[in-house]
Amino acid sequence: MFTNNDINFDALKRKAYNGRWAAIEEGIIPLTAADPDFRTAPEIEQGIIEYIKDGYLSYGPFSGLPEFKKNVAEHFNTEKHGSFTPENVLAVNSAAQGMFLIASYVLKPGDEAVILDPVDFLFKRSVEAAGGTVKLCPVDHITGDINFEKLTELINPKTKLISICNPHNPLGKVYSKEVLKKFSEIASAHDLWIMSDEIWSDIVYDNRDFHTYSSVSEEAKRKSFTVYGFSKSFGIAGLRIGAVLCNDQEILDDFTEKSNFNSTIEGVSTLSQIAASVALEKAKPWYKEFLSHLQQNRDLAFNILSRSEILSPNLPEATFVLFPEIKNNLTSDEFTQHVLHHGKVAVVPGSERWFGKGAEGHIRICFSTSREILEEGLDRIIRSF
Repeated sequence: MFTNNDINFDALKRKAYNGRWAAIEEGIIPLTAADPDFRTAPEIEQGIIEYIKDGYLSYGPFSGLPEFKKNVAEHFNTEKHGSFTPENVLAVNSAAQGMFLIASYVLKPGDEAVILDPVDFLFKRSVEAAGGTVKLCPVDHITGDINFEKLTELINPKTKLISICNPHNPLGKVYSKEVLKKFSEIASAHDLWIMSDEIWSDIVYDNRDFHTYSSVSEEAKRKSFTVYGFSKSFGIAGLRIGAVLCNDQEILDDFTEKSNFNSTIEGVSTLSQIAASVALEKAKPWYKEFLSHLQQNRDLAFNILSRSEILSPNLPEATFVLFPEIKNNLTSDEFTQHVLHHGKVAVVPGSERWFGKGAEGHIRICFSTSREILEEGLDRIIRSF
């Protein structure tokens, strides 16, 4: 189901933007944006068709369709040790928007937020868009371990928020219950908000247990938001659908009000919510096959790069990206340009722009494609030197 024959390259070249097939020159393999090359589950396609058959596309409830909220809550409760009610869920236009809304709700101009370094660029951008100042907490780029001593040192009276990426993009680290408890203890001691981005929480390997942040302690439920999305596990990035979850209903109601999701100013396409709801209700067999394929690709990519003399790979516990260290003397941008021009492969540089200062000397490789494309892309990278 996830072979090269299952990829519609003509469709990708028309539709797959964000640094992928529709945005590159012919002949280049894009191992760039974290978006699958495969068509979405047939159950999702059929669910969308069934929904629009009667010809009505009316307003939905401002905070989200009941079935969407119910399915997201149940998914977190059964798969991620959550304790959410459907009312604890707000439908938003992608996990990325959820991050921006949370930063805007928590931070005032001049407030500070602690984010991990390296981490996806949206963490920094969302804080700065809210008028906040970013403080970087170092993360070990091999183990993914948090420097909690440094984290505590960064906290001062201006600090209002700690943002967690779990599983971590781009390191692929899954943070344990014990590590998350440490975050909650620090946040509680300093009366800070926690934002946990868990968009990657479905793409976890080796049957590893995943704990949603608010599940690890009573302190974790206080002043915390969880962000979730469907673009990674179900390949529906173009539908722009995500969720913000919060165990404290009063906080979520206030957040909903102040984020303008209580009127037609904001709100999520009902079609997108139906697709996401059907994904959780009916497409999990497809998702499990996809996850199995991804784990095989992870192992393949790790083994190929481990034998190379130019990159030293990590073995991610989650996500479908690798973050190998460059072994020659090129910078991340120089390496990326070299393999683009000489190997005809596009990858993401581990530059400050994309992942923060701590990412330099690495590249990010996405492996949510066929085995054939992945092998060809990695072979081109290695042969380009």
